[in-house]
Amino acid sequence: MPDLRFNHMELTLPQGELTRHREDIRRFYGEVLGFEALDVPILKQTGLLLRSDPETSQFLLLTETEQPLHSPGYDHLGFLFDTRAEVDEIHERCVKWQEHDERVRLKEYDDLVAGDVTVHAFYVKYLLPIWFDVQCMEYAEGGEPAWRWTYA
Repeated sequence: MPDLRFNHMELTLPQGELTRHREDIRRFYGEVLGFEALDVPILKQTGLLLRSDPETSQFLLLTETEQPLHSPGYDHLGFLFDTRAEVDEIHERCVKWQEHDERVRLKEYDDLVAGDVTVHAFYVKYLLPIWFDVQCMEYAEGGEPAWRWTYA
């Protein structure tokens, strides 16, 4: 079977919301999580493409629609970082942003220990219809997975 990788996720917002909040979304996701934001013509509108890395094809595509995504629970997309320090640095940026913008929502968690794996994470939500799970996975010595994605 071929190796599967995630490429993108489209998130739909109510009509006018992307237009109204485009610059705030661009700044938050760029400054806090490092996304590059590109305006893209799509579906007779200007969408916002948030690209995690210009060398990969991983991105979030934001568009407006009459029937937008509605996620009242804790539906989320996970962002995996290499280290606890990276997760903590991003969490600190979110907290600082929240000090001047109450629209930043955070959910903090204790570390989740499951066997040889410790997940260090928090959730953040800002102007988009889902939460983002910012996490790293730490493995006990000898408990590392046999296979995982790496970037060259």
